[in-house]
Amino acid sequence: MNMTKPMIVKQTVMLAAAAALIGGNVVAADMAPLPLKLPIPAFMGTPTDMELGPNVEPLSDKPRAPFMAPQGVKNLAAGKKVTSSDKSPITGSLELVTDGDKEADDDSFVELHRRTQWVQVDLGQKAKIYAVVLWHAHNTYQVYHDVIVQVSDDPDFTTGVKTLYNNDFDNSSGVGIGTDKEYFEDYQGRLIDAKGAEGRYLRLYSRGSTYSALNRYTEVEVWGTPAE
Repeated sequence: MNMTKPMIVKQTVMLAAAAALIGGNVVAADMAPLPLKLPIPAFMGTPTDMELGPNVEPLSDKPRAPFMAPQGVKNLAAGKKVTSSDKSPITGSLELVTDGDKEADDDSFVELHRRTQWVQVDLGQKAKIYAVVLWHAHNTYQVYHDVIVQVSDDPDFTTGVKTLYNNDFDNSSGVGIGTDKEYFEDYQGRLIDAKGAEGRYLRLYSRGSTYSALNRYTEVEVWGTPAE
């Protein structure tokens, strides 16, 4: 049976739509919830009366929705070398940032001095990054300031820098004004969607919190795959 031109066009459109749908299902099938292992919740008491402005997310008591990422992603930061702007931490050592211990214990964190400080993770090779998960301190209710996360292939972060997160709304840390929200620390950590950004080095800034002017880092995870 001969097909008219309108019938051919219609069939072509239907086939294209079906192919797109199948393609979407294939992509979806390649995704899976990020295999995070969370520490034990350790909040003590209730939040104190803190004057929080419009730049702070409201506190939520609901679990975070699963983060979907390509199957096979790994925490590329595990056991990797960490450097810092603070050459003499007050408490702990920089190795604690990537040692896998996220618990709210006194021996699980490194504490840096006042004002803006950063820690930097060397992944060892260029990677495609889908998520960064950060725990400053989740032993009590607090909001960290000037949380900035950047990725680059330059260890000095002078070229090729991409900012993944920045809640420094007044540029008090001098890295640039950010539009992300400040947030309450908790056992889930802060999960940042890196959207497949590529780079070897991760640098994470902070400038004290509502609890202390010091800067505490418990753990940093960088979920991704080696870049091809």
